[in-house]
Amino acid sequence: MRAAWYERRGAAAEVFVVSEMPAPHPGLGEVRVRVHASGINPGDVKKRAPWLGMPIAHPRIIPHSDGAGVIDAVGEGVDASRVGERVWCFGAQSYRPWGTAAEFTSVPSEQAVSLPDGIDYVQGACFGIPGITAHRAVFADGPVDGASVLVRGALGAVGRAAAVLAVCGGAHVVATVRSEDEVETAKRETGAHDVLVQSAADFTQRVLDLTDGRGVDRIIEVAFDANLSSNHDVIALGGVIAAYATAEAEPKIPFWPLLFKNVTIRLLGSDDFPRAAKLEAARAVSEAAADLVYPIAARFPLEEIARAHEAVERGARGRVVLDVSP
Repeated sequence: MRAAWYERRGAAAEVFVVSEMPAPHPGLGEVRVRVHASGINPGDVKKRAPWLGMPIAHPRIIPHSDGAGVIDAVGEGVDASRVGERVWCFGAQSYRPWGTAAEFTSVPSEQAVSLPDGIDYVQGACFGIPGITAHRAVFADGPVDGASVLVRGALGAVGRAAAVLAVCGGAHVVATVRSEDEVETAKRETGAHDVLVQSAADFTQRVLDLTDGRGVDRIIEVAFDANLSSNHDVIALGGVIAAYATAEAEPKIPFWPLLFKNVTIRLLGSDDFPRAAKLEAARAVSEAAADLVYPIAARFPLEEIARAHEAVERGARGRVVLDVSP
């Protein structure tokens, strides 16, 4: 099979190899997926680059945790009726060396989730890490029916899924975007009830007005460091800040102001969510698939994986996907 891999960390153009290697055989409880599309997340790029001084985890890594395709073989203990099933998969390269940047990948059967009718492989390849992270951010602290949820960066990969899932969960969703010309797009594409420009001078007051002065119950946060002060101003007593990203690696926390509001800070690393939480998230993402539509910034053939990673590093506005198999 054709596959892309690296054996050392570094710049994409310097470390990637695209060549032939034996296809995997599904092990006990696994399925093998013929990959049609491989989704690239920022975490995939960071694993390849010398980020935070982390050593390479395996002698050879086929990258990317997310993908979509068709099950073509099953291992012992898996019902043979799954052969031919259209699926999206997650966690392919989570603590494992064999991701979706290859014509075939093997994953535990439960990590290959039925792809709903009408959803193409490219969209399915975008669901995994963003969708599961978003679900955990929204629901880790219980149901949100009747709650108010502020989703920062609602047109990003995780933010988009968080807004859609929170709406499905019965929350009143207030979403943020970077500019006024994104407001209607965010309303249309996420279903958020209210959309505010993040940098607006009256942002805090508008959030308080939308929540009758009490503030929001949960904040889904893409910029933990930058928004700490603002989040204190708009969060309700006993609220939750669920953060999955930060620019500053060691941000200063306004401890006493947050303590006086009894705020919970939840930090989210998707590789290590509880198994049951991942499976529940995958189910919810599939159920919401018709409403969770990702704009695709660029598609590259497998042979151009280095260019695809570079597009992610440049901050592509939308998802970057590899077309692996026809």
